[in-house]
Amino acid sequence: MAASHLLVCVVILCTSYYLAHGGDEHGFVTVPTSSFEPDEVCSDSRVNIEPSRADVSVPLVHRHGPCASSHNSDDTPSMTERLGRSRARANYIRSRASMDTVTTQDDDTNVTIPAHLGGFVDSLEYVVTVGLGTPSVSQTLLMDTGSDLSWVQCAPCNSTACYPQKDPLFDPSKSSTYALIPCNTDACRNLTANDYGNGCTTGGGGDAQCMFSIEYGDGSHTRGVYSEETLTLTPGATVKDFRFGCARDQDGSNNKYDGLLGLGGAPESLVSQTSSVYGGAFSYCLPARNNEAGFLTLGGAPPSANDTSGFVFAPMRVEVGTFYMVNLTGISVAGKLLDVPPAVFAKSIGTVIDSGTVITYLPKTVNSALRTAFQSAMSAYPLLPPNDDLDTCYNFTGFSNVTVPTVALTFDGGVTMDLDAPNGILLDGCLAFQESGPDEFPAILGNVNQRKFEVLYDVDHGKVGFRAGAC
Repeated sequence: MAASHLLVCVVILCTSYYLAHGGDEHGFVTVPTSSFEPDEVCSDSRVNIEPSRADVSVPLVHRHGPCASSHNSDDTPSMTERLGRSRARANYIRSRASMDTVTTQDDDTNVTIPAHLGGFVDSLEYVVTVGLGTPSVSQTLLMDTGSDLSWVQCAPCNSTACYPQKDPLFDPSKSSTYALIPCNTDACRNLTANDYGNGCTTGGGGDAQCMFSIEYGDGSHTRGVYSEETLTLTPGATVKDFRFGCARDQDGSNNKYDGLLGLGGAPESLVSQTSSVYGGAFSYCLPARNNEAGFLTLGGAPPSANDTSGFVFAPMRVEVGTFYMVNLTGISVAGKLLDVPPAVFAKSIGTVIDSGTVITYLPKTVNSALRTAFQSAMSAYPLLPPNDDLDTCYNFTGFSNVTVPTVALTFDGGVTMDLDAPNGILLDGCLAFQESGPDEFPAILGNVNQRKFEVLYDVDHGKVGFRAGAC
């Protein structure tokens, strides 16, 4: 259902509510239990892009799903492994977002860039295929809103220094548009200032090369030379002089993909580098199931405040130079608002919207209220024992259909995101929410709960939009 604007009046008091509907407005949705079963066949695309908005759009698929070119069911991690990696990533994001390192908006030059997600990048689940170089060479890259510097593995690189990948390594010597970034440039100095720099070295031809290094939280790393190249998003859309890392020294378990596409808020990200063309805006839609495709779009922000193009918008800010944050103000289950005072929500420093964390993490009081309300609404189904990552799981054996209560998240400005039911609420029969820590801790909106919404990050205008049913 499209976004709608409801005007509710009681006596003389009128309040505006803006809703993006992904579930049912009446509180419950009945679905067949077969909808929870994985599908190993890539289905036809259900992408619903507004042609009047999109500047450039590329397909987006699940890394471990049948639509991924490198998909091998034997390499698919278990749910326990996926959630363990996601938990490590969430812990990192919470620790970074909680740090008192953000200066005032009038002093952007002093904003601290994080010490990087590192090995926790292996939790990332969605990939896009783009072209790099001239002639263009396909590269399958992990999409990450929590990282800034994009990189690919480059030839020459032996098997002990680079991990195996399905596509051939990108070879700069075969591209007519590849260029090293000199050390004595603002781009190189900014790289160092933002904790990505790794000094300079003299190449074989005597030129000083700007080096990069991403040191990961688990002790591993990605290192190489900072470079410029032509990035091809679609046959008619290229980014010239795109700055990225050409990696020739890897230490870690990240494998089976060609590199990473950084969509964070720092100057090194693709979003920042293309802001003059695409207006500092990008969006994506994560499909409901792993055997379906979504999309990643650059640009596409509505041209005016009056033209919302089916979106509802909430205020958004960039924290610690990278993370996109909103303020969560309420949650409803089965159409009923949780009995949690606004002051409790206000204790949290905010909610990070993240494409790489699997489930949503909520501060203790809010998560406890959500769990209690959800379990009450699902009392017809037997609960399973809790595990380390999911504490509200159900045994649907013997049931041909399941009736699931809707869950809706409300942000600043009265903007409500009515999660897709059941795919944006349940993961393997479990409630896709978990506790993040004390009430002061940040929340994290995970990718399961964003399914089927186009999430539009309008960085230049400080807002994020939600459009239901986009894929």
